[in-house]
Amino acid sequence: MRAIPAIDVARLRAAVLVALPLLAIVAARAAADVTAPEGFTPLFNGRDLAGWRGRPHLDPREDARGDDAGRQARQKQWDDDLAAHWKVADGVIVSDGHGVFLTTARDYGDFELLVDWMLPAPCADSGIYLRANPQVQIWDPGCQRDRVHGAEKGSCGLWNNPADSPGRFPLVKADMPIGEWNTTRIAMRGERVSVTLNGQLVVDAQPLANFFEKGRPLPDRGPIQIQTHGAPMHVKNVFLRETPR
Repeated sequence: MRAIPAIDVARLRAAVLVALPLLAIVAARAAADVTAPEGFTPLFNGRDLAGWRGRPHLDPREDARGDDAGRQARQKQWDDDLAAHWKVADGVIVSDGHGVFLTTARDYGDFELLVDWMLPAPCADSGIYLRANPQVQIWDPGCQRDRVHGAEKGSCGLWNNPADSPGRFPLVKADMPIGEWNTTRIAMRGERVSVTLNGQLVVDAQPLANFFEKGRPLPDRGPIQIQTHGAPMHVKNVFLRETPR
């Protein structure tokens, strides 16, 4: 076999060193190339968690308390926790299941929200808080442990609503198998929430109960949160359209 001349090897190495940064730029641009459906705005840019902050399960009244310095220090602590447990990998938001919730930096009133989510492991459990209130439930319908809570009925019901209230459990089980992506559309009008999961209506304009002030109306505005509940959660394609009241 003919040996490769030393000059060819050197040129090959030089070409690789030039090409690698270019490939990285192309990959970064591809990851950033998030196209929103007409009328919607991306809440996730495909690269990083810009536009999001850390925040735990918290009564909105508590979030507003304290002076500016105290609130800023508390937010810094939450954001550090967010960075420890949430990351972006290959255009997907990945949570290890621990720490604070992924929370929009802005508050929203009435809106339509599109989000794709995936539970990578059996018996995983998560959810989407609306105006900081729990929640559009996400879990594994095949988990025997959670059957006592009604997991076998499927995801995306308003599980924290009072027992036996309409909408607490989905109208149909529409979940994809664990490890596959699910597409969710959430419409919030006043206190009423409609949810479509994988093209099937699972909640039909039912009121979301105020978790923190029982029997009182929901706040007019609040952040959207992706819950952590002890198991990994993956999210992508997050788009929002604000709608007039």
